[in-house]
Amino acid sequence: QVQLQEAGPGLVKASQTLSLTCTVSNGSITTAYSYWSWIRQPPGKGLEWMGAIGYSGSTYYSPSLNNHTSISRDTPKNQFTLQLNSVTPEDTAVYYCARGDKPRGHYDYWGQGTQVTVSS
Repeated sequence: QVQLQEAGPGLVKASQTLSLTCTVSNGSITTAYSYWSWIRQPPGKGLEWMGAIGYSGSTYYSPSLNNHTSISRDTPKNQFTLQLNSVTPEDTAVYYCARGDKPRGHYDYWGQGTQVTVSS
């Protein structure tokens, strides 16, 4: 089955850029009609969809995060990356990558999640 694994720094200072990479195995990020999302869960809160990159390379962003979020991919490495600029302590969360059949929702595979803490 498809496996996703997040990687990135566990601790980031406020105002810096957070970069997280999701490595996909047993599947391809270019598979038709596959969409690869970043989702986060702040402590004590629900899941928040941040954005996605589609099989063709198209990107989709949450309107609330569009101004400081960027998602890209490295197809030879079968990875996709989240960059979140100018982070604040409110960006502290567990960050997940997931695969769906739409840009948002309908996820069938998830990574295990990675904790990111933003220090002030």
